[in-house]
Amino acid sequence: MNSEEKNILGTESVGKLMLKLAMPAVISQLVNMLYNIVDRVYIGHIPKNGVAALTGLGLCFPIIMLVSAFACLFGMGGAPQAAIAMGQGKDDHAENILGNCITALIITAGLLTVGFLTFGRSLLMAFGASSGTIEYAWSYLQIYVCGTIFVQMALGLNMFITTQGFATKAMTTILIGAILNTVLDPIFIFVFNMGVRGAATATILSQAVSAVWVLHFLTGKQTKLKIRLSKMRLRKEVLLPVVALGLAPFIMQATESLLNVCFNSSLQRYGGDIAVGTMTILSSISQLLLLPLQGITQGAQPIISFNYGAGKMDRVKKAIKLQIIVCVVFTTLLWGMIELFPTAFIRIFNSKEELLGTAVWALRLYSAGMFMLGAQIACQQSFVALGQAKTSLLLAFLRKLILLIPLIYILPVFLENKVQAVFLAEPIADICAATITVITFIVATKKLLHQPTTIK
Repeated sequence: MNSEEKNILGTESVGKLMLKLAMPAVISQLVNMLYNIVDRVYIGHIPKNGVAALTGLGLCFPIIMLVSAFACLFGMGGAPQAAIAMGQGKDDHAENILGNCITALIITAGLLTVGFLTFGRSLLMAFGASSGTIEYAWSYLQIYVCGTIFVQMALGLNMFITTQGFATKAMTTILIGAILNTVLDPIFIFVFNMGVRGAATATILSQAVSAVWVLHFLTGKQTKLKIRLSKMRLRKEVLLPVVALGLAPFIMQATESLLNVCFNSSLQRYGGDIAVGTMTILSSISQLLLLPLQGITQGAQPIISFNYGAGKMDRVKKAIKLQIIVCVVFTTLLWGMIELFPTAFIRIFNSKEELLGTAVWALRLYSAGMFMLGAQIACQQSFVALGQAKTSLLLAFLRKLILLIPLIYILPVFLENKVQAVFLAEPIADICAATITVITFIVATKKLLHQPTTIK
């Protein structure tokens, strides 16, 4: 972000700027979705063993989400801090933030790799694996976790490209890897007959290429924030505020992992492998909603953070309002499509009647409160962009830890259909959490946007 680009963030029409930054970010997330679901699409259509293999892959999802969560901890915690610092003219401090985040990502990747290779199989059994699915899950996971360092670099550092206003470059990071993964998947799975191992191999090779691209850009001439060895020594006064701000998106991702474990273990108990396989499909479809929403909020984040740092509150208010409107419209439209045409979404992953019988009604029930998520995520991510770590952290806890996970275990006690009760927990939590989040946001921003800029 040179001085001209800084001026654009502070002066150009908020609507045009939001479109310019959000569209590449949304496309990035849609393409990134291929990383998360293309393996499931191909594996779900493996002859004979497709359902068992798909269920096994779904059991790896909590660990995959946890790896991504640590990338968000330092990426989404550091990028807004860096943008606010640049808005205040503190470019050297912004570079210190980048350097500390890189070191933290490398250390975290090493610890996660060792931990999951050591305890991964036991974790999968605890997550709800059965004798018919454990080998598929473990075969995938062993290879995937070896590429943890590539996932950390590609996802975590790409946010520092977006926050400088280089949305198209950030989109390219995801596009390169996702296209490569889509091409390599059928080759490794079907041509080389590697099955789930082939899917994992294709994924980590693609993430490695994305990671190289990100590192090349952040050491090149175009970037304002540049990777420098002198900035990579960990300093608590730099890293602790990053961790504090990144805790909210980290918890959103990490609790998604915990949530998936709770769903799978409960569904295995009440409905067996078919119910767990259904949850794999439902969680994949929910990403059709969540990842584009992340793209919209990532596009708005540099505008909100920069102008908040510069004290231009009118532009902050316009950007937040536009972000909320776009998120609400998007979630409402997608919710309507899912409720009207559930079978079409399910058949993307598997078309066997044994799965469709459960998945169609489960998807409708599971997605019933989805239309509310747009307002919740837009408000919560606005708190992140404004540097309000404590508030965003509390809201991150609310939906999943305080509401959803307890409901997964409480509702089956009172309802006769136990599997249905587990899926019903999702819409109840969505509606309650969104209502509380919106009310909190309205009250908090009345004071927040009339006070001097601070980072908490």
